[in-house]
Amino acid sequence: MFDAAIRQIIDPPLNATGRKMAKLGIPANAVTLTGFGIGLLVIPLLASEYYLSALFIILVNRLGDGLDGAVARQSRLTDFGGYLDIICDFIFYAAVVFGFALAQPEKALAAAFLIFSFMGTGSTFLAYAILAERHGISTAIRGRKSLYYLGGLTEGTETIAAFCLMCVLPEYFVEIAVIFGVLCWVTTLTRIYAAWAAFGKGR
Repeated sequence: MFDAAIRQIIDPPLNATGRKMAKLGIPANAVTLTGFGIGLLVIPLLASEYYLSALFIILVNRLGDGLDGAVARQSRLTDFGGYLDIICDFIFYAAVVFGFALAQPEKALAAAFLIFSFMGTGSTFLAYAILAERHGISTAIRGRKSLYYLGGLTEGTETIAAFCLMCVLPEYFVEIAVIFGVLCWVTTLTRIYAAWAAFGKGR
C-alpha cells in the first residue's frame, strides 16, 4: 500500500549508491545473492531468539534488495535479474516466519497461517505479472522493474514493518502474524478482482 510513496523517499539515495556500485563493476545479481545470503542468517538468529540481531539482518537484506535494482537501472534490467530478485524476496519472507516458528514451536500454527497467506499474495502477484506482460501492460509507479508490480494492502513495506514489529515484540508474534495474514488475504482477493477487471470481463 505504501510502496509507491516510500520509493519516492528511498530511490534517490539508492540510485546514487547504485551508480557508484555500477561504476565499480559490481553486478546487480551479485548484490541480490549477497543480500539473500545475509538474509538467510535470520533463521538461526531467530531460532536462537536473538531478535534484535535478526532485525538488523532483515534491514540489511532489504537494503540489498533496494540496491540490486538501483545497480541494474544503471546498466540494464534483465529478465533473469528480475526473476532472481523476486524469488529471493519470497524465500526470504518465508525464512523469517520459519525462524519465528523455530524459536517458538508452540506458535507454529500462526507461522503456518502466515506462510499460507503469503502463498495467496505471492501467486496473485506473479500470475498478474505474467498476464500483464502478455497484454502489454506496464507501470512505473514503483520504479522501473523487470516485472509488473501489482499493488495491494500488504506490499513489501508493510511486510517488513510487520517483521520488524515481530522482532521488537516477539511475545506478540501470534497476534501480529494472524492480523497480517488476514490482511494478506484481503490483498489476495483485491488482486483477484483486479485481474478479473483487467482480463476477465466479457471473456
